[in-house]
Amino acid sequence: MATGRYPYFSRAGWPLFLAVAAVGLLVMNLAGWAWSLPFWLLCLFIVYLYRDPERDIPASPLAVVSPADGVIMAVEDVRDPYLDRDARRVSIDMSHIGVYSTRSPVEGKVLEPPHGGDGVERPHGVWLKTDEGDDLVIVMHRGPLHSLPRCFVGIGERVGQGQRCGYIPMGGQVEIYLPSNSRVQVEPGSHVKAGSDVIALLVHK
Repeated sequence: MATGRYPYFSRAGWPLFLAVAAVGLLVMNLAGWAWSLPFWLLCLFIVYLYRDPERDIPASPLAVVSPADGVIMAVEDVRDPYLDRDARRVSIDMSHIGVYSTRSPVEGKVLEPPHGGDGVERPHGVWLKTDEGDDLVIVMHRGPLHSLPRCFVGIGERVGQGQRCGYIPMGGQVEIYLPSNSRVQVEPGSHVKAGSDVIALLVHK
């Protein structure tokens, strides 16, 4: 399934790329090509760092795909603090040089959880409700430089399964709260890719 309209190079990286390229052009005009070479190499590294490749989304409406690239750190039965319910929490640790985009694990509507988080004691959570009535909460934590995650969708909007929906500069940790009867398909240490790898199945009687 194509996700369309997004280039391989994430739009979040354009400001840094253009700034470094501008300095490279200035140095090349003033001092010559050789002196500007480090800036062009840095531009290539920025393109790599902010890569955002397409992903093949599985054709399964009850599948929950990974919201981020990374390693599964924990699978736990917990109390969901955002919806005040029993839930299964899957924690994903992103690489600092991996793909930084986050994707919607399911198709559904974006809602504001009644206990959304205050940004200090716990970060803001995003509530996703599927057409089948399943409730999931996605929580994106700050990256290593304490930069705020960015969200590309708003409350009340619909998102598709595997759709790009956010960004964590330099990577961070992503948590997903699933219904308590979900069948988790991963375990700690598993490597997952956003949008394409199934981490759980939603169960309907």
